[in-house]
Amino acid sequence: METIKILVVDDHNVVRQGLVALLNTMADLRVVGEASDGQEAITLHRQLKPDVTLMDLRLPKLSGADAITQIRRETPAARIIVLTTFDGDEDIFRALQAGAKGYLLKGMDIDELTAAIRAVHAGKSRIPATVAEKLAERMGGPALTTREIEVLQRIVAGRSNKEISSDLCISEATVKTHINSLLSKLGVSDRTQAATTALQRGIVHLE
Repeated sequence: METIKILVVDDHNVVRQGLVALLNTMADLRVVGEASDGQEAITLHRQLKPDVTLMDLRLPKLSGADAITQIRRETPAARIIVLTTFDGDEDIFRALQAGAKGYLLKGMDIDELTAAIRAVHAGKSRIPATVAEKLAERMGGPALTTREIEVLQRIVAGRSNKEISSDLCISEATVKTHINSLLSKLGVSDRTQAATTALQRGIVHLE
């Protein structure tokens, strides 16, 4: 039986060590490395050349999605599964756009995880139905522009229109135009709802 070499990337020590211990009980799986941040993940992937990488999204130094992008740039055939607690449609979209072959939530059981690892190693994708539904919603909705996301980030941070105007070197009238547009695209009626929706969907993250 071929042994599948795995790199585990998670910044929570207990979670990472638990995953390593569970995976190493499987006859055909072997964890060859552990990383606790995005930069370390890139370095270890380069050195260890794992068959499959399990990648969290919220990581210090470099996000999971950015780490996936860099790894896939260096190794286009890299097979990466996102394993996260975050199920916002924007998080899912970014990870899959970066090149992840699977997207699992940490609530799943070990059988589902090992089945996904074997499937991705065999060249397949593994996207649970609930994740696929959210991705379909994201793909079907109007996308925010880069400027609208910049305004939304500042709304989440509690900045006023005047402060946003100063931050982005645009007029307050332009700020209001961007806000009206993003409210419409998000399907909400005020700034508070916009901030809540942005966080729930993973469009904006609290540091």
